Amino acid sequence: MTGPLHIDGAHGEGGGQILRTSLTCSALFRRPVRIENIRAGRRNPGLAAQHITSIRAAGAICAARIEGDVLGSETLTFAPQVAVQPGAYHFDVAEAREGGSAGATSLVLQTVLLPLALADGESQVTIQGGTHMRWSPPFDYLRDVWLPSLRGIGIDAEVALDAWGWFPIGQGRIRATIHGHKDGWLKPVALEERGALLEVAGRAVAANLPAHIPQRMTDRAGALLAGLGVPVAIEPLRVRASCAGAGIFLTARYETVACGFSALGELGKPAEQVAEEAVAALMAHRNGGAALDEHLADQILVPLAVASGPSSYSAERISGHLETNAWLIERFGLARIGLERSAGGTGLITVTPTSG
Repeated sequence: MTGPLHIDGAHGEGGGQILRTSLTCSALFRRPVRIENIRAGRRNPGLAAQHITSIRAAGAICAARIEGDVLGSETLTFAPQVAVQPGAYHFDVAEAREGGSAGATSLVLQTVLLPLALADGESQVTIQGGTHMRWSPPFDYLRDVWLPSLRGIGIDAEVALDAWGWFPIGQGRIRATIHGHKDGWLKPVALEERGALLEVAGRAVAANLPAHIPQRMTDRAGALLAGLGVPVAIEPLRVRASCAGAGIFLTARYETVACGFSALGELGKPAEQVAEEAVAALMAHRNGGAALDEHLADQILVPLAVASGPSSYSAERISGHLETNAWLIERFGLARIGLERSAGGTGLITVTPTSG
C-alpha cells in the first residue's frame, strides 16, 4: 500500500473514537493513515491532550512518523515505520498541554493494548492522568469488565491502580502488564446469552471527602439491589488524591459475561443520587436481556475483527460509537460487521473477519 488510508474524522459519531481506532489499526498493520476533520463537530474541535497522548503512545510502539499532533489540530498523518515493539513505556497526559490535564488514562491504554498484545514479548505500560473520569471507562471497568472479557478471547493483560486521578487535576496513575504473543490467534466468541446473574460487586469511593459519602452511596445502592436475590458486595472506600472526587463502580457478573455500570459525584449532587444513577444503568441493562453492556459491545469489536473466525453477541444498545467503529473496521478491510436492532432497542452484532 503506497499511500495512507484517508479517514473522515467527522463521520458518524465524529469523536475521539475514530482517532483511537485508527491509531490501533494503523500500528497493528503498519498501515499509514491521514485523518481529517478530527472532532470537527465538537464544541472544542480538534485534538485535546488525551488524544495527543494516545497519538504519541501509538507512535512510540511502532516508531511512527507523525504530523499534526498539536492541540486543536483537525488533521493528523500517522505512518508506522516498524512492527509494534514490546517494551516498557510511560505516558503522561499532563505533558500534552501547558498547565496539565486530567485526560483519561483508560483511553490511552485502550489505544495501544491490542497492538502490544499481538507483539512478540511482554510490555509494561504506565499512564498518568485521570483514572475515574466522565466519558471514559473508569479504572474499575478496565480491571473488572474489559480485561476479563478480552482474556476470554486470548488477550493476556493485567492492570493496577497506583494513584487515583479525578477531574480537574488528574495526576492518577495506572500500570498495565501486557503479555504479547506474536502471531497468536484471538478466539471468536458467541455471546448472545448472558445466563443467570450471579452477583453484583463494586466499590463506592470518595477522595479527600468525609467517610459518610461512600457509606451513603453503598447503603443506597445496596438497598436498591436487595431485591435481585443475589449476593451484593459493595465496599465503601476513602482514598487520597490530588483533588476531591467521588463515584460508585458496580460490576454485574453473569454466567457468561461481566458488565459494568458507574456514576460520578459532583458538587451539589447527593451521594444517594450518585448510587441511584449507577443502579438505574445496571437495571436497564438487566431488563433489556442483552449479554454485553453498551460500552463493552463497542470496545470488544476491534479485537474480534482480527479473531480467527466469526463472532456474534447481543448488546444493550447499538451506540453511535459502535456504529462508527464498525464503519472504520470495514474501511481498514479487517472484517464485515452486521448490526441488527431489535424492537426492544437491543442489538445483535456479527463480526466476520476477512482473514479469519
